[in-house]
Amino acid sequence: MALDLRLDGTVVLVTGGTRGVGAGIAAVFRQAGASVVTCGRTGEAGEGFVRCDVRDPADVTRLVDEVVSRHGRLDVLVNNAGGAPFADTATASPRFHDKVVALNLLAPLAVAQAANAVMQKQDGGGVIVNVSSVSALRPSPGTAAYGAAKAGLDNLTSTLAVEWAPKVRVNALDVGMVRTEASGHYGDLAAVGATVPLGRLAEPEEVGRCAVFLASPLASYVSGARLAVHGGGESPAYLRAGEERE
Repeated sequence: MALDLRLDGTVVLVTGGTRGVGAGIAAVFRQAGASVVTCGRTGEAGEGFVRCDVRDPADVTRLVDEVVSRHGRLDVLVNNAGGAPFADTATASPRFHDKVVALNLLAPLAVAQAANAVMQKQDGGGVIVNVSSVSALRPSPGTAAYGAAKAGLDNLTSTLAVEWAPKVRVNALDVGMVRTEASGHYGDLAAVGATVPLGRLAEPEEVGRCAVFLASPLASYVSGARLAVHGGGESPAYLRAGEERE
């Protein structure tokens, strides 16, 4: 097998792929030769884009049907749509938490179900990549429901990898801080980046390269895995405290 990441002829669906991390993922798949369809709640429907609210199961069915109608198949799903605003857990409403969990856990499940129904019938099966978060692995103050939903997404990933094998591989990316148009909420990006062992935030395309790897034949024996894309994580607080005392 040639050791490259070309995906010519592959049909890829990236949910929420019009901006931020999703746009970076879609761009790298296109660079690898794939035909990419993105979706979002707003935007002009057309070549490469389908309007869809991934929280609506009927809309999700229509989305996947549209991809198959255009391209005849669906080889890769990247469940990227997600996110949550900061909210104090003690005072956030049940409705707020419902929406966060629906977007970050139940929606990826619905899209994965629709994609799997197509992939199971294809000779080559398919691949699902769930974009999760380091918030699934550590405390997530201010985004409690989001962190809990992403932890659920990681568990869902390993479960679907068992249930849908051998035709469909399912993996997750546990993504850390990424430099996007929305990363201003981190504050001083240089200072925040300095807390990461690699010394900076990720670029969206770096997440995309990891997604392409998991979707490629190079990862043909990788399923049920979580790939940490976080620049080495976060330095332990006790190390900083020790440095400050010196």
